[in-house]
Amino acid sequence: MGNNLGGLYPSGIWKNFESLCNIPHISKKEEKIIEFMKNWGKNLGLETIVDDIGNVIIRKPATPGMENKKGVILQGHLDMVPEKNSDTEHDFEKDSISAYIDGEWVTAKGTTLGADNGIGVAAAMSVLESKVLVHGPIEGLFTIDEETGLVGASGLKPGLLKGDILLNLDAEGEGELYVSCAGGTFANASFKYSEESVPINSKAYKLNLTGLKGGHSGVDLILGGGNANKLIFRFMRHADRNFGLRLAEVNAGNLINAIPREAFAIVVVGADKASDFETRLKEYENTYKNELKSVEPYLSFSCESTDMPFAVIDADTQSRLFNAIYACPNGIIRMSKDMEGLIETSTNLSIVKSTDQTITIQCFLRSSVDSAKNDLENMVESIFQLAGADILFHGRFPGWKPNMDSEILQIMQDVYNNKWRKIPKVLGIHGGLECGILGSVYPHWDMISFGPTIRFPHSPDEKVNIESVGKFWDFLVETLKKVPSK
Repeated sequence: MGNNLGGLYPSGIWKNFESLCNIPHISKKEEKIIEFMKNWGKNLGLETIVDDIGNVIIRKPATPGMENKKGVILQGHLDMVPEKNSDTEHDFEKDSISAYIDGEWVTAKGTTLGADNGIGVAAAMSVLESKVLVHGPIEGLFTIDEETGLVGASGLKPGLLKGDILLNLDAEGEGELYVSCAGGTFANASFKYSEESVPINSKAYKLNLTGLKGGHSGVDLILGGGNANKLIFRFMRHADRNFGLRLAEVNAGNLINAIPREAFAIVVVGADKASDFETRLKEYENTYKNELKSVEPYLSFSCESTDMPFAVIDADTQSRLFNAIYACPNGIIRMSKDMEGLIETSTNLSIVKSTDQTITIQCFLRSSVDSAKNDLENMVESIFQLAGADILFHGRFPGWKPNMDSEILQIMQDVYNNKWRKIPKVLGIHGGLECGILGSVYPHWDMISFGPTIRFPHSPDEKVNIESVGKFWDFLVETLKKVPSK
């Protein structure tokens, strides 16, 4: 292990990535990274613009002899997902990311790495600062707040960008070219509850469901991992019916766009049933481990005695909550019939939290088919309405339809084949790439998304493959040379 990223190839990308790691830049808190990028562009003597919403645009003229080439927009997002292990001390608003080399990968100590999308941003920066690369007109488009709702892309105004080709640098598989993505919708449901006295002769427990891998709430569903929220509520619903469990508080899941890795709850059961309750919880842990043994080797489900809570959630609301969470669809709903291996429609039960006599549930719904997404919205709405919850949908964003006649797609396939004697895969992604929104604002753009190999984004296990970053850079450099004329 080591942390000398500057010794890796290509040095420019890793130098810039280290700079980004040293600047806090989580979603909704991008002020420092915006200021950094603005000053960075101006210090290079390049035209630098910060638009009304906070996106940064940096323009670099064509190199001599390339002035007649189509303009290329190199695009990435400035924010990162702030996810960490519960035993890691880290303040994402103040602390640097502790990136280090671990064999063939770069990863971080107990937190997300921010390779999503820091490596893409660093690559665009390397092109903008280079004195030796050959390319036509270049614009760097660095958007804000992609991870929590594609806010920067949604706020981009027409007419600001001059280019014709968008290279989105936010894909996560080297040797893959992405030509479509899913659209999405956020669902927020809430239950109001009253507090009831803790039943007499009770024992209080804290439930801890931990050790899951988590990951991207769309792309990583295909891996078949567990959802901590679904698992803990599965047990609590059973314990309600068999041991009279009463729920005092719940803190399950952390981020709307991440598969929940951990879930916690404070519950009480009758003291005379405590021993049987503990035994049954252990049985459920074994059940979960058996069901998920090939994908969740570190799953842990335990309980520990804790201080008696002041109150519990009223029994009626608890029953309706347990049934709604148990019934709420989660995971892959349908696979694509047009592109093998691609998820078409899914939902992720991301967060369940209680505070101020309100229980809030957040889900992230995705589909590359608008009608299927609408149907999924109706399904989720029906469940929570039947349970007496309030529910609303927000943040809807469009998908990106593939253009198999794309000029830049053909060029990039040829470049890759000539360089590595292999045709890159042409794929869609079950994630919310900004291309869908950007293409609706600039419909004339020819768009491709590509990047290095990143594993377990949106989780503390996030890592980027070192060799793939080098190939990603070489591919980008060669593509810029081959951009067609206007």
